[in-house]
Amino acid sequence: MEIFRYKKLFSHLSYRWALLSVFLAIATPIALYALTPISQGYLSADKLSLGSIVSLEERAGDHVIASTNSNADNLLGVVISNTNSLLSLSNGQDNQFQIATDGSVVVLVSDINGPIEKGDQITASPVKGLGMKATSNSKVIGIAQGPPRNSKTNQTYTDEKGVEQKLTIGEVDVLVNVAYYYKTPEQTIIPAAIQKIANALAGKKVDVLPIIISAAIFIITLIIVTSIIYSMIRSSIISVGRNPMAQSAVYRDVIQLSALVLGILAVAIILIYIILTRL
Repeated sequence: MEIFRYKKLFSHLSYRWALLSVFLAIATPIALYALTPISQGYLSADKLSLGSIVSLEERAGDHVIASTNSNADNLLGVVISNTNSLLSLSNGQDNQFQIATDGSVVVLVSDINGPIEKGDQITASPVKGLGMKATSNSKVIGIAQGPPRNSKTNQTYTDEKGVEQKLTIGEVDVLVNVAYYYKTPEQTIIPAAIQKIANALAGKKVDVLPIIISAAIFIITLIIVTSIIYSMIRSSIISVGRNPMAQSAVYRDVIQLSALVLGILAVAIILIYIILTRL
């Protein structure tokens, strides 16, 4: 009885192992095929390094150039070698480069937009051919499969303002899939319209706390100013109604209170500006 039970268990395990082997035999080639890039030859006047991100030239369907911020909308793919492609199409010209438009390939990246981690979207950077982490709505080349390796520090580039900036260059595996990336808006208690106004006033992105403090100052100032204006109008009407000859005194009080209101508004505006720009 025990021998029969063991034979039945062994037969059941052998059947499962056979099914697993068949599944692996079918799934492994499919997975490798999906990750292996397919490339096509494109002409370029640029000297493109392996791993460079390229964009299609305007009005030239078979010519590419190194990608930058200015041509990111025409992102095409990544420069690879012929040996790294599952299938490559070429016309044999000397100035032709193999461009992968899908699959997992090595991409040259920088830390211009911050360190790159697994899952980050990669887009074109200000430096020709180099990728960077996408932090705003833009066209992307694909998704990073891990952090960069073979990093080279102490590199420099000149930004849009003409200022020299430092950067680190490395290589990262990217699952290429050219698409548009839309950043998910941050969930805050501040309405988007107020956030935009605060950012415009400060000339930078403003945190939640300075906006709340500035809003409180604005509301308190509005209440004070409204109370002064109401009291000024009410007292003026009463004074003129009781004594029509007191118009000159009323006008003088109105001018003084108006100056006070303007002073309060000026102080509040300056205080709000300081809070938005300094905090």
